Amino acid sequence: MKKALITGITGQDGSYLAELLLSKGYEVHGIVRRSASFNTGRLDHIYQDPHLPGARLKLHYGDLNDGNNLASVIGLAQPDEVYNLAAQSHVRVSFDMPIYTCDTDAVGSLKLLEAVRVFEAQSGKKVRYYQASSSEMFGKVQEVPQKETTPFWPRSPYGCAKVFSHWITVNYRESYGMHASCGILFNHESPRRGETFVTRKITRAVGRIKLGMQKKLYLGNIDALRDWGFAGDYVEAMWLMMQQPTADDYVISTGKMITVREFCQLSFGHVGLDYKDFVEIDPRYFRPAEVEQLLGDCSKAQRVLGWKPKVDVKGLAVMMVENDLELARREKTLRDAGHEMPESTGHDQ
Repeated sequence: MKKALITGITGQDGSYLAELLLSKGYEVHGIVRRSASFNTGRLDHIYQDPHLPGARLKLHYGDLNDGNNLASVIGLAQPDEVYNLAAQSHVRVSFDMPIYTCDTDAVGSLKLLEAVRVFEAQSGKKVRYYQASSSEMFGKVQEVPQKETTPFWPRSPYGCAKVFSHWITVNYRESYGMHASCGILFNHESPRRGETFVTRKITRAVGRIKLGMQKKLYLGNIDALRDWGFAGDYVEAMWLMMQQPTADDYVISTGKMITVREFCQLSFGHVGLDYKDFVEIDPRYFRPAEVEQLLGDCSKAQRVLGWKPKVDVKGLAVMMVENDLELARREKTLRDAGHEMPESTGHDQ
């Protein structure tokens, strides 16, 4: 039985990846940060569903900032594959917390790579390593579309940290012969996306507005262009990279780009509403340095991995709106039953 270790397993990508690996017969180990409250909501269904192999999912306390802890967890898990998905992943927040973002996303990745390298040297076991790189590394884009050879020009502390993580992974591959691959993933969303991210902020508001629980949605630059795909598709690409005989780097994207404004149109339009009646612009959500357009060329992944996205952006918007409509209905039922459910102002995300 293959064993995999996932950092960031409680996040959107981590939960989809855990499901995928369990379905393929893996024993899955995940690193979770110690907290005063449980943050495993995206994984709970795996333990609760008798048809899912919850016994093969094992969680360990840990943190990318603690190299000794990472080494201990790797020694316990004895993984065949390591997927580094953990990060402070919110671009706007990285301007408010640049040091923490770089400590976690950049230096944390180095600590994990070094722990894997030492484990390989001491145990004699070869480990395949996946680094979650990001389209935000392209930032002020030097060509459209962006591919694996496009120069990086990051425009945020998050993007800068991801560039370091990307190149240190390449360096370990070239210096130590590690099977270490980078997936340069463009924006990928799902019903499990955190509510502070723009797509989920939009679809969450659509559900609440449709049911009269919210009046307005406040956004920043709605003319920014993004290449949006479905997270469930993108974790399959991660796994495919780990199955290749040699490690490499791949852009994972849909190859299609729309504005935040158009995503609003798709989302509100699905429930028969006009976004212009509800969306207002709030300067607090603008980034100090904006990334105007991200469009990925995933032809290498299609050619080498045999991967292509299954869900387009319209299908993604519908999937997320339907999920958040149901969530809003449940909230409204609780509120109508007398539970305290304050009305959202649209500023709370």
